[in-house]
Amino acid sequence: MTAVVPPLQTTRQQPAPRPFFAADVGGTHVRVGLIQAGSGTGPAIEVQSYRKYRNADYPGLDAILADFAASQPPVSDCVIATAGYALPDGTVISANLPWPLSSTRIREDLGFEAVHLVNDFEAVAHAAAHINASQVLQLTGPATVERGPTLVVGPGTGLGAAVWIPLGDRSVVLATEAGQASLAATTELEMAVLQQMQRDRPHVSIEQALSGPGLLNLYNALCAVRGATPVHTTPDAVSAAACDGSDPLAVETLQLFCGILGSTIGDMALLYGTQGGIYLAGGILPKISQFLLNSSFVERFLNKGPMGKALQSIPVKLVEHGQLGVIGAASWYLEKSAT
Repeated sequence: MTAVVPPLQTTRQQPAPRPFFAADVGGTHVRVGLIQAGSGTGPAIEVQSYRKYRNADYPGLDAILADFAASQPPVSDCVIATAGYALPDGTVISANLPWPLSSTRIREDLGFEAVHLVNDFEAVAHAAAHINASQVLQLTGPATVERGPTLVVGPGTGLGAAVWIPLGDRSVVLATEAGQASLAATTELEMAVLQQMQRDRPHVSIEQALSGPGLLNLYNALCAVRGATPVHTTPDAVSAAACDGSDPLAVETLQLFCGILGSTIGDMALLYGTQGGIYLAGGILPKISQFLLNSSFVERFLNKGPMGKALQSIPVKLVEHGQLGVIGAASWYLEKSAT
């Protein structure tokens, strides 16, 4: 499988880097690619080989990379995009990974010369500049916009967010832990659901509502508020029952999810000074794209008082690109190597 993105913006002539591995590590899946970059002022990124792994099938990331490496030519470098906080010793602290992750151990066990770590949504933000119109679904706003700070947000196993900031012919990405900020309620029903969720935890974060596990949290809390017995035990079951209309409580849950998402994205756009657009990524949203289009998402996104007019000028797009994290990690590594 090969994917080609437009040239990275750089001003210096450089030889083509050697092939390397790029991995996008999520809470449920790991995606790994063999990357080759061209030469010149802006190398195109070629994903020469690509595989998707289920985390539960492997004891750790080292096992996944070893399996991928067994069918690839030797490489010396590996870049890993993952959620969490990297300590100086290469250990990653993350609430969403099923096993420990250490870049030092991976380098030593698999014989890489270097293993590089980057925040997963920092990587996705680097890829945002290379997304074309065929890879997105427009939710609101103009089709085009001036170049400026671009927000990338993704509900998946957790919720990631980053801001891509263009600086001349290069860029800077602000990685965030926005998913750990406190969840805000707007409607009476959201307040009741939030109060129900607070019975089980002292702090209800945004990602405890806007993620896969968060969708299930919303469903269980809504059932408690409505005095109903939950019948669904997985996020996929809730979203499927909502999308086919077979369960009114599941429909109401997904409506809650989309409304809170719209309100939260609007808040983030204002907090981060977003001007260049918003990309919604992650594993959940492509599965509910039609439901999202028909939900209160846009209304809630724009419901920011006098600032609603400013938000009307910001395009919001749903990204449907399975290799986005891998391409973003590769883009980050190549730009970092060029400095």
